[in-house]
Order: sequence, then C-alpha cells, then structure tokens
Amino acid sequence: MATYPSTMGEITRADITAAAGRISKYTRRTPALDLGSAMSTDYRLFLKLESMQPTGSFKVRGAFSALTATSPPEAGVVAASGGNFGLAVAHATRTLGVTARIFVPDTSPPEKIGRISQLGAEVAVIPGHYVDALAASTSWANESGAQELHAYDQADVVAGQGTCGSEIMDQVPTATSILVAVGGGGLIGGIASWARHDLRVIGVEPEACPTLHAARAAGEPVDVPVGGVAVSSLGATRVGQIAWETDPWIDDDVLVSDRAILRAQEWLWDVCRVLAEPAACAPVAALATGACRPAPGEIVVAVVSGANTRGPEITPESAP
Repeated sequence: MATYPSTMGEITRADITAAAGRISKYTRRTPALDLGSAMSTDYRLFLKLESMQPTGSFKVRGAFSALTATSPPEAGVVAASGGNFGLAVAHATRTLGVTARIFVPDTSPPEKIGRISQLGAEVAVIPGHYVDALAASTSWANESGAQELHAYDQADVVAGQGTCGSEIMDQVPTATSILVAVGGGGLIGGIASWARHDLRVIGVEPEACPTLHAARAAGEPVDVPVGGVAVSSLGATRVGQIAWETDPWIDDDVLVSDRAILRAQEWLWDVCRVLAEPAACAPVAALATGACRPAPGEIVVAVVSGANTRGPEITPESAP
C-alpha cells in the first residue's frame, strides 16, 4: 500500500497556519465578494471566489502545501484526479521543478485533461471514474517509487485547503455560516479544522454524489455510486477519513439536485458574472432551493470552489 506523509492525527490551526506560510507566494488570497441581499433580503451573502486561483480551483492550495512540506523523491510525484487536483499538481510541480504523472478517468472533461498535459505533467487516462484512477496511481507509486499525492485524504493537502477557511474568517469576521461543496471532503475537512464551531460549517452535495450524507447515515464512511453533472469534481466514491474525523465540526450536510446546480450556475453568471463549474455551484443551489435556510440576519459565505468549465452548456431543462 502507498503511504501519504502526515496522514494521521488531528489537523490543527497551527498546521494550517504553517501551510499558509509555505504556500503564500504560490497561491492567491482570493476575494470574498459581498453580494448583500442579492439572493435574499433575509441574510447577507458573500462568495469566496476560489475559482480565481491560478489553476481555477482551490486545489492548488493543497498541492503546494503537500509539495513544500516534504522533498519529493527523484522519481517525482503521482496523483489521481478527476481534473482539478491534476491541474493543481501539474502547475505546482512545474513551478517547483518536480516531475509528475497524473492518472485521470476517461469520464473527466476533455478540457481538464488537455490542460493538465499542457502544464507539463505526464497524463494517463484510465477507463472509469476517480476511484479507478486512484487505484492506478497507487499501483504506479508502488512500482516507480514516486511520492503519491492524494486529492483529499492526505493531511498536508487538507491543511492547505484549510487556508481557505482561515482567509474567510479573516475577510468576513462576522460570518455566521460557510457553505462548502463536498466530494472526498478535503476542502470541508480543512475549513472545519480551522473553524471548530466558531461559525457553522455546512456541507453541500449533489444527490448523485452523496458521500458525506451516506457516511452520516451509516455512522462511518461507505461506498456510494457516483454520477451527475458534478462528477468530475465531486466523484469520490466515499468521503475521506480525514473529512470524516472532522465531522464533529461540520454542523450540517444537505443534498441538491443536478437541476438545482445548473440553475445556480446560470444565476452566478447572469446575476454575478461569476463563471463556475457545476460542483462549485452546489452551495448556491442549496441557498436557492431552501435546502439550506439561513436565519434572518445571518452572514453567509458560499465557497465557489472552481471554474474549470466551458460554461453552462447544459440547460436546467435538460438536466437529469
């Protein structure tokens, strides 16, 4: 079995602060866009625009955090990705002068696969979904001696994602809730590790990729079938162990439909001129549909986690 550096133990605020120091020159302090009452007069809404990171998603935080926490071996690094983590690793390794091999499933959007290759990483396309690419990545790590980077279940990666939470609480100190899309749980695990009930952390998942929801129902992480419009970003078959261990700091988890996600994608563009990929629209979908109902007077931050998309080509009417 491949091992991931620093996988065990609680991720502390000190870990996240250390990660922030390592990655600050490589990542952006993304804006927290104040929309006021654009969604509802009952609460004030901010969008944390992680879509404006160098590779178009929050994943670059975790990639740089992991790569700067240890010295990669001569064989370089290997990772599995539905697209965004692969882009982040490819960008980070090119920046740091490290070789990278990225395994991606053939269900990933072609534009993401093409951009990973353009950034200089070697790309191997595997039939299936993220779990199939992960198995191939682990096999290659064992064979080659490359350091395996895990997209969401490696502590140095999750600590890097936690820097998003520390920024939010600094930029919007009066915030009462943060809404975060959940796939494998790296982002919500990092944000919850920073927030620690200083404000509410709410996970939002597509009905077609309910990893955290299923784990909560079962009392432990379990495998779920994955599909839908957000599968390339949220297509983990089970929530990560690190995210599960931070569940006590996650206040709620709600589900949204593909149709609601695509409507939110259109709203973000039409009203805010914010381009977002489907996975990143899940938090806004939860607010728009009432799956999440902030109390009157709340100050809510919805994390727009990525923008690696060609735009809302599928209309809500054609969504499953």
